[in-house]
Amino acid sequence: MEQKVDLAVHTSNYATLSSVFSAYGENSWQTLGQGEQRTLAAMFVKRAVSSSDFLPKAFGSEEAMRAMTVALGHLPPTVENAADNTLRQMMFEFKVNDEEDYRGAAGVLAGLRMEDVDGSVYYMSPADRCDVFVKIAECYLEEDETVEADSAVTKAGTVVESIPDPDQNMALILRYKSTYARVLDANRKFLPAASRYHDLSQARSDMIDSDDLLNMLGRAATCAILAPSGPQRQRILGLVFKDERLSQLDSLPEFETHSAVLTKMYMNQVLRKDELTKFENSLAPHQKAVMGDGLTIVERAVIEHNMVAVSKLYTSIYFKELGQLLGVEAARAEKVAAKMIMDGSLLGSIDQVDGLLLCTDSTDSALLSWDESITSFCVQLNRVTDSVR
Repeated sequence: MEQKVDLAVHTSNYATLSSVFSAYGENSWQTLGQGEQRTLAAMFVKRAVSSSDFLPKAFGSEEAMRAMTVALGHLPPTVENAADNTLRQMMFEFKVNDEEDYRGAAGVLAGLRMEDVDGSVYYMSPADRCDVFVKIAECYLEEDETVEADSAVTKAGTVVESIPDPDQNMALILRYKSTYARVLDANRKFLPAASRYHDLSQARSDMIDSDDLLNMLGRAATCAILAPSGPQRQRILGLVFKDERLSQLDSLPEFETHSAVLTKMYMNQVLRKDELTKFENSLAPHQKAVMGDGLTIVERAVIEHNMVAVSKLYTSIYFKELGQLLGVEAARAEKVAAKMIMDGSLLGSIDQVDGLLLCTDSTDSALLSWDESITSFCVQLNRVTDSVR
C-alpha cells in the first residue's frame, strides 16, 4: 500500500489517495493495523511535502485535501523533519489566500505540534508560537468567532512575555496587541479595548504607518464612547480628547463625527439623538447589538452619559422631566438612574415618593482628583516601559 500511495503522489492521482485514506472500500487503509496506519500516514505526509509536483496543486482537489486531512489526524508521535507541521503551514496559506476559508485555516493551524524543548523536531521559539496563536485569532476574528479568537489570543499572551528579544520582534508584539484589542472590542469589553487601542495609537511611527495610528485612535474613540459610564471611562475619554490628532479624525469618513461626540461626552454636555446618526452608521455590527434591557449599546451609553451631564446641571429633577431630556419614559429613566447610582457611576439618590432624582456635586472631590492623577501617572509609566522594551 505504501507503493500505491507513493505512486499516487508522484502521478498526482488524487482518486487513488482518496480511496486509500477512506473509511471503507477494497483499497481502504482500514485493513491495516493502527500502527501501520500511522506509518502510512507519516509516509504520505513526507512524500506530499517533498514533492514539488504534488503541492500546492493538490490543494485544489477535494479528494487530495480529504486524504491529507485524514492522514494528519492519524500520525505517529513524531514525523521526520516535522513534515506534518510543514504541510499544515502550507494548507493554512492556501485556505487563507486562495479560498478565504478563515475558519478552516484556523483549524488547520491549531493542529500544529509546538514544543519548547531544544532538540525536539517540533521545537518552536516563543516568537514563532506567539505568531501561530495570533494568526489563529486573526482568522477567527474574520469569521466573527469571538470565543475562539479570545482563547487563541489568550494563549498568545502567555507566550509573548517570554520572547527574549522583543525589539527584534516588535512587529509581532504590535500585531498581538492589535489582535487583543480587536478581541476585546468584539466581545464588547469596550473600556479595556479603548485603552488598548489608545496605547497602540501612541506607537512609534517607524513601526506603524501614521494612517494606521490614526485609525487606532479612531477605534479608541469609538470604544470610549460606547463604554459604560463611570470614572474609568472618563479617564479614557480624557486621554483621547487631549490627543492632538483628535481633530484629524474628521478627515476619515468612518470617524468624521467621533471628535464632536467624544468632546461633548468629555465636557459632560448633553448629546441629542440627531447628533448621533452618522456615528451610529459608522459602527460595526457587534457594536449595534440590542442588549437585554431593549436598548442598543449606543442608546445605553448616551442615556448614561446624558444622565451624568444632567446631574451636573441640576441639584434635583423630576423623572418625568428627566425622561423628556433623555428621550425615554420616566420609568426607564428611574431604572437607569438607580443602576448607575448602585455601580457608582452617578452620585446621588432617588426620592421615590416625589419621583425625584437628587444629584450630588462631585467636582470638588479631592479623592477623585487624586485618583485621576494616579491614573495619568500609570499611563505615562506604561508608555515609558513599552519604549524601554
